[in-house]
Amino acid sequence: QVQLVESGGGLVQPGGSLRLSCAASGSFFKVNDMGWYRQAPGKERELVARITSGSSTDYADSVKGRFTISRDNAKNTVSLQMNSLKPEDTAVYYCNADVTTTRLFVVTSWGQGTQVTVSS
Repeated sequence: QVQLVESGGGLVQPGGSLRLSCAASGSFFKVNDMGWYRQAPGKERELVARITSGSSTDYADSVKGRFTISRDNAKNTVSLQMNSLKPEDTAVYYCNADVTTTRLFVVTSWGQGTQVTVSS
């Protein structure tokens, strides 16, 4: 079983920065792709950024140039550095990981979510 625990959300003024972190723990064979999604009130959950185990990245157009995703394979962690934050970035941010279990099944796991609020 895999647990994803996020940290780093909070309240920040427009133009400010936040860094989100997520750690995978539990019993598994390996962590594959990892990513961050977000869900604003009244909207569907959307991809923010994803990173493969080889560190190839993909970003939503709305965050390109402002957000940077990174990972530490040795620690099974993924981070999201968010700069130049805008009010429209306000949402609950969820960590996501595709994990190969000890029985070699691939499962998708989600964190509990962390609130990011951008407001003056």
